[in-house]
Amino acid sequence: MRMLASLLSGLASGEAVAAVRRARTAAIVYALAALAALCGIGFLVGAAYVWVAGRYGPMAACLGFGVGFLVIAGLLLLIHQLSAGARARRRARRRNADMKAVGITAALAVLPALLKGKGGLGTILAPAIALAAYAIYRENTKPDADDLDAGEAK
Repeated sequence: MRMLASLLSGLASGEAVAAVRRARTAAIVYALAALAALCGIGFLVGAAYVWVAGRYGPMAACLGFGVGFLVIAGLLLLIHQLSAGARARRRARRRNADMKAVGITAALAVLPALLKGKGGLGTILAPAIALAAYAIYRENTKPDADDLDAGEAK
């Protein structure tokens, strides 16, 4: 309830409106800077083309620039594909860490209520022992080759 009151008072005081206004201004400035940078890059590519065309001829310059940009596009796609596996592993690690944190937080939030209940410590100990046993089992068993292939296919 206190968070809701804090949020409402922040909205009423205009802090949120000011933050949105600052974010919008920053976004506009960054968009204009990116547009100017793209124009500058375009002129630099045009100047390079004029120089190459004067030195080797317009047909050779067109072919060279076309092939060069296709090679750059291919390299970008290749690098993206090669790094996709690492990104997927990083996301999975982050997701696992988040799920562990949520589980621990939920367990700690429920702990006082469980200790006060009729089952008491036995209600907590049995699942905790089972979880520890399962963790030890997972730690000490090696995955099969089929499991590895199935994990990579995901």
